[in-house]
Parts: sequence; C-alpha cells; structure tokens
Amino acid sequence: MGSHRLSREAIPVLDLNREIRELKPQILQAVEEVLDTGVFIMGEQVRQLEREIADELGAGYAVALNSGTDALMIALLAAGIGAGDEVITTPFTFFATAEAISRVQAVPVFVDVDPDTFNLDVRQLEQAVTARTKAVIPVHLFGLPADMSGVMEAAEAHGLLVIEDAAQAFGAEYQGRKAGTIGHIGCFSFFPSKNLGAYGDGGMLVTSDAGLAGKARMLRAHGSIKKYYNELIGLNSRLDEIQAAILRVKLPYAAEWNERRRRAAALYGKLLGEIPGLVCPVESAGAKHVYHQYTIRVMDGRRDGLQAALEETGIGTAVYYPVPVHRLPVYADMGVQLPAAEQLSREVLSLPIGPYLDAETQLFIAGKIAEYLR
Repeated sequence: MGSHRLSREAIPVLDLNREIRELKPQILQAVEEVLDTGVFIMGEQVRQLEREIADELGAGYAVALNSGTDALMIALLAAGIGAGDEVITTPFTFFATAEAISRVQAVPVFVDVDPDTFNLDVRQLEQAVTARTKAVIPVHLFGLPADMSGVMEAAEAHGLLVIEDAAQAFGAEYQGRKAGTIGHIGCFSFFPSKNLGAYGDGGMLVTSDAGLAGKARMLRAHGSIKKYYNELIGLNSRLDEIQAAILRVKLPYAAEWNERRRRAAALYGKLLGEIPGLVCPVESAGAKHVYHQYTIRVMDGRRDGLQAALEETGIGTAVYYPVPVHRLPVYADMGVQLPAAEQLSREVLSLPIGPYLDAETQLFIAGKIAEYLR
C-alpha cells in the first residue's frame, strides 16, 4: 500500500516546526535571561505572565499553574467542592475534566452534547441538577465556546459555580467576552499543541474573584502563602520560569495565529462543504471559534476508512475522542447512555490545522477526502 503514497512530505495534524524556527532567536534569548537570573520557579517571568494573561483576557486575576488539569482541580478545591458534591459536565472531551472532579472526591454528572457544536447541551442541563449539585464545568471543545448564556442562566437559577474548561480555547470569544472569563473561574492549558502552547506543561486559572484567586495561589504552593506556614492541604503546581518566559514570547502572536486558524477553517468549509456524507464544524451564534482542532463528522460508518486512506497519502488526522468519558473503564459502571456523544465518537475526525497551514496543502487534503467519499 505504501507505493501509493505521494512524494510530497507527510502532513501532520499540527506542525510546530515553522513556529519554532521563526521564534527561536527570541525564545533562546528569553531562556538565557532566565538562566542569568538563577531563578527557575515562580519568579518575575511568572508574575509578568500572570499580569499579561489577565490583561489579554480581561480577567481580574490569573494564577499560573503547571497544567490545565491542575487548573481544573485547584478551581474545584478553591471553591470548596469535595466529597459527595455533584458537578455537571460533558462526556465528550478529554478525560482530565472528569478526572479533576473525581480527584477532589466529587461526582461527575454527565450531560449529553449538542451534535452540531460538540458542546454540552444546555437544554439538558437543568434536568441533571439535584440537591447535591454544586457546579457545572462547560468545555469549550476544539476552540468553540459553549452556550454560556444558557449555562449561566441555569447556574444562577440553581446557585451553581461555573468553571469554564477553556483548555482548548485561548482567545475564543462569546458575545464579545473572552472564553474563560464568563463563569466564576476559567481554566487554560498551555500544553505544546494548544493555540497558545508552552514547550512543556503549563496551565492558568483566571477569575475576577479575589477570594478564589487567593485560595488558588495557596493551593498551588502546598496550601501556604508564607513558606513553611501551611494553612491548607494543597499540592505542588507551580509554573517554572522558563515556560513562563516562552509563553511571554508567544503571547503577542496568539491573536494573529487564531485569525490564521479561522481563515484556514473558512477555506476548509468552502472546499469540503458540498461533499456528501461529511459535516463541517459550525460557528454558533455569538461565538468566535479559534479552531484548536478542525473536526469534521464522517457519516455512514466511513470515518475509519477515510482516516486510513488519508494516512496512506501522508495526511495526518486524529480522532478526538474515540471513547466518550462516560464509557471509559473508570466510569462505565455508571451505566449512563448519552447517544449524541456516543455517535460523535464514531464519526469525528480532526484534520490538519494551524496558523502555518497553507492553501495548497488544504486543497490537497480536500481533494483526497472528496476522492474517497464520492
């Protein structure tokens, strides 16, 4: 089969090489400056990054952490959510969202998704609220903000905390506000593949609640403000200076990179929109999608065949997510049936996307998709 592969280079789902080449001089200088200070954890680079992220997003406070997963867990801990509390979330996302809920001994309650947006279906949200429900975690999947009007309306009606999982949505907007700043707390990941990614692990919690921000700062440093005077049972979730310095180099480019992703997505829409058996992602009303992933739906059981055919021609793709969270072994005994999420897991396919994806490559990809599906 390999003999059918074209001579052109393989096309990865995300190519960071050009970004690294272009920014390498600035990155190396930033790293060198950190080395010269001799301060490697929670120093001036982290403090500056927190201020710059808060300003960029329009949040009151930003708390740098070592991952998006820890941001979710610390958000829950800071809000006092724990054993026996219920937290409503989506089953169609990365495991970390539910994992954070379980890690603080709360109970994840899964609500099915809207098959058009892949995000939590707010029409089903109220039905899931019980006397034990304390919070809801909407996920802005693939860079598209969830229906935050519906989420906030339900949350206010029932006195629930809203923690936005914006791990995939840095720079996305909903009704003119940045994703992560609409609920009570927003959580971001700086995993290298994210729209704003470090060159290692990193995360950020944002909020406009001074009390929650202060609690989060304590929790990230073993529950202390002053070293050796621990007031809470916390954890070690500090961002290092080198990653903060790299993120500060990249932050000024983030908005333009998102716009390039949006242009690439628009071109995909034109190229793929009329192919039978394929559904392109949508941009819901009032939302600005930043396309962390460009995820199509391939109908009639043809997803896996298309993925194999594209792989054969050197086109990388990915399936996010082949198993909905409620079907994973750790939650399977809940016995929950969520048909939209289960169907999507059989249909979704993420195509190459990124700020450096060129039109010629997209034409090639679209041609191969059309060739297989028609």
